[in-house]
Amino acid sequence: MAGNSQRRGATRNSGTKKAATAGTGGKGRKSLEGKGPTPKAEDRVYHEAHKRKVAAERRAATGRSGRPASGASRSAAGGRGGRTSSTHEIVSGRNSVLEALRAGIPVSTVYLASRLEADDRTREIVAIAADARYPLLEVSRTELDRLTDGSVHQGVAIQVPPYEYAELDDLLDAAERLGQAPLVVALDGVTDPRNLGAVLRSAGAFGAHGVLVPERRAAGVTGAAWKVSAGAAARVPVARVTNLTRTLQEYKQAGIFVVGLDGGGDTPLAELPYATDPLVLVVGSEGKGLSRLVREQCDAIASIPIASAIESLNAGVAAGIALYEVARQRSS
Repeated sequence: MAGNSQRRGATRNSGTKKAATAGTGGKGRKSLEGKGPTPKAEDRVYHEAHKRKVAAERRAATGRSGRPASGASRSAAGGRGGRTSSTHEIVSGRNSVLEALRAGIPVSTVYLASRLEADDRTREIVAIAADARYPLLEVSRTELDRLTDGSVHQGVAIQVPPYEYAELDDLLDAAERLGQAPLVVALDGVTDPRNLGAVLRSAGAFGAHGVLVPERRAAGVTGAAWKVSAGAAARVPVARVTNLTRTLQEYKQAGIFVVGLDGGGDTPLAELPYATDPLVLVVGSEGKGLSRLVREQCDAIASIPIASAIESLNAGVAAGIALYEVARQRSS
């Protein structure tokens, strides 16, 4: 009932009423004063733009470019198997680190585990780092595990700028400089960076002039790709394109043949067409294979004969077998 003072909570306990608050009298004037214009993003130390600016200044101070003039040596990116950021990446493993140093990739820091058991590779790593005056830090294995996200680092890691992708024409220019018919591998829907690393390794072994990857829904050159490539990421340029279908159309207009690899292809790999001509080999994902739009751009679809008990080969293995066949036909 309204006004029933017996209802619980209907009356205020004595002493609970708040006292009047005094006027500000200038007490809050300081908090109302302006703090001046907002600093630029690159001047705010916590902002990503500031980190990019610092990294660029560091590279300029050492006189090293993120992209060598030859276009062959490139920095690695770190994803699985390495921490990622906008300003640096981590590459781990003795072979991967040594190949990166040999290729002249700009290095911010070289990390060695304390009480590391040395071998020829680690001695060469230290020698190259000393000659180039790279900072060399000895850290605990726990710290190295943290830096590399728990990947198998073998006691060695380096900090490098993010991978710099090549331009589309760089792949054709590389073939022209060598006086060879262009050979490019394009990946359609391959999302595992380890498959990309395996493709890079095969591309380097069998003379491909570069690899194409889409910007979206596809693997990029991460630490995992770098590690599996065994250093081939430093020698084989990778171009990232917005639209793979449109890029294949442009290549075809330039007189380059496009051959797709698919389990349901109508041409056996041993009869791979256009192997000695300018060629783009398109490798689809292990699960879905080639997409419809990419398949429509192919001049031929080749397949690798396999036992019926095996459903398919992964992209890295399929690309390696196909590249070997192209190299065999070109050499003969």
